[in-house]
Amino acid sequence: MSLHIGDTVPDFEADTSKGHIRLHDWAGESWVFFFSHPADFTPVCTTEIGRTAQLSAEFAKRNVKPLGLSTDTVDEHKKWIDDVNDTQHTTVDFPIVADHDLRIAKLFDMIHPEESATEAVRSVFIIDPDRKLRLTMTYPMNVGRNFDEILRVIDALQTVDRSSVALPADWQPGGKAIIPPDVTDEQAKGLFPQGWDEIRPYLRMVDLKS
Repeated sequence: MSLHIGDTVPDFEADTSKGHIRLHDWAGESWVFFFSHPADFTPVCTTEIGRTAQLSAEFAKRNVKPLGLSTDTVDEHKKWIDDVNDTQHTTVDFPIVADHDLRIAKLFDMIHPEESATEAVRSVFIIDPDRKLRLTMTYPMNVGRNFDEILRVIDALQTVDRSSVALPADWQPGGKAIIPPDVTDEQAKGLFPQGWDEIRPYLRMVDLKS
């Protein structure tokens, strides 16, 4: 199955390291950071699971629930989590989906045959509270994710929703935003009474902190 931005993500039921879940019910009113791993007890995955746990407060303040997936069993996950906690000096408290039959990995197109027929590539799915897919990233099996970028894009998506703006290259929280071209100047006066800088008629920069 090929998922596109804006699609409603497929629901599924699965056993996890924290018990049985149904994705849509488990998500509740939160955003979801759903990310896959090739296998338990592998070095890059161990650092990524650990980094997610270390950033638990950052995810929580953004109303984001992390959800991992690996193509191993619940028992293996639980043993691996002990290793993650020990080696990464953290406490993993989010669920990791057990997907030993590859059912969910195939549903979300995480199996790339040129990489592996039995292990998931490092896929990222950012899902909003309406169960819509808002962003995807795919890393090869041997390259770890950039968690600063994951937090940045979550901030960006939430800023876009909150302020009806677009965001420029390399945007960081607190940086200037772009007034979308389909917003007229008259509409913009109501949305952005603080004013804006018009670089071109199609490129209007606004400071959201004002």
